[in-house]
Amino acid sequence: MNVTGIGNTDVGRKRGHNEDFIVIDKELGLYIVCDGMGGHAAGEVAAAAAANAVRGYIREHRDVITGFDDTGAARDSLLRLVEEAIQLASREVYGIAMSSNGKAGMGTTLTLVLTTKAIGVMGHVGDTRLYLRRAGRSFQLSDDHTYINEMVRRGMTTVEAAKKGPYANVITRAVGIQPTVRVDTLLFDVLPDDTLLLCSDGLHRYTESLDELGVLLDADHLASIPEHLVALANERGGVDNISAIVLRAAPENGDDLTDRSRTTEINLKLETLRHIVIFRHLDMGELCKVLTIMRSVSVAEGEVVVREGEAGDALYAIVDGRMQIERSGAAIRSLLPGEHFGEMSLFNNRPRSATITALSPGRLLVMERGRFNELLKQEPHLGVKLLWCFAQVLSLRLDDVSGQLAGSQVAFEAQITSPFKI
Repeated sequence: MNVTGIGNTDVGRKRGHNEDFIVIDKELGLYIVCDGMGGHAAGEVAAAAAANAVRGYIREHRDVITGFDDTGAARDSLLRLVEEAIQLASREVYGIAMSSNGKAGMGTTLTLVLTTKAIGVMGHVGDTRLYLRRAGRSFQLSDDHTYINEMVRRGMTTVEAAKKGPYANVITRAVGIQPTVRVDTLLFDVLPDDTLLLCSDGLHRYTESLDELGVLLDADHLASIPEHLVALANERGGVDNISAIVLRAAPENGDDLTDRSRTTEINLKLETLRHIVIFRHLDMGELCKVLTIMRSVSVAEGEVVVREGEAGDALYAIVDGRMQIERSGAAIRSLLPGEHFGEMSLFNNRPRSATITALSPGRLLVMERGRFNELLKQEPHLGVKLLWCFAQVLSLRLDDVSGQLAGSQVAFEAQITSPFKI
């Protein structure tokens, strides 16, 4: 995949200096937007120091990038590389702040994308953002680390009310405020014609909707997009520094069949997850996190996927093909693409209650209990969503069982009260 990136940063209309800092490193496939804080000079120093520390660390460990082979271990290594780079940046900035040349409390937000072999990795701290434009739809992949967002997430206020409050500009996470910081990471597939936007809050505060932003990102002339975005922010007030980096992906060799097949495959997997009840309420970023911990397997016709009575430790989602449920040797029903089975094995190792056999060749997405538990620990908010969805599924199943039992009871009572016929 060939990714082209171009960026622009501007002081805006109200500030006397620019505390934003951007990095566009085509050789590394690294793109960074930082928004420094701490006052004149301090914010500029923090943003530049953090970005350069990240860039230097990734360059020093570029073997992780060049050796990437798209295995689970390689994906984990990429995520770890980004995490470690930002942690190093936090130590660097904190060290400067504590020195005689620094200023206590200086820090920076930071959002980066590292691209390699049709894969993108996000590293994110603060309220700079990463957006994805794909097939006419726009998604925000990053999550703002702000007081506003936290209060809205907890249902304690609305976005409109929070913006008018005294804590509207409070950031809850930043690089360099402490030696370590909690980093959001996300690994996602990059598809042909995908457009990515990294930007500071000096831009995204003026974009009224994802739809409006999507129209701007759809422009054919990539080089003009950052300029148009900066101009838009200035026209609407320009109260802060404004930075934007726009990336666009294209096949290495034009309209490549391999890329088209890969696009179809990835979209099919995402749609499969969206149709499963337990993943229905997840946004694009959350779906990417779930997809990262799932592996794809192919099954042959007649192959037994799970066997009744055996212990299990995985959930299965059907991408394509048909499966049959059997219990005690009797066929119960068929399962079609988009359906899933085995979800209770994510919580315990009780024996499987049925046998699942492939009625045709097919493909499955598999989520093991260990990987699921890791995700819950690393992403508490996502964990709450998933557990809530699981509770919904269990509630519906209990309703079905209760209805079946009630029906059986009515039939039994009708039988024993009916007059005998001779």
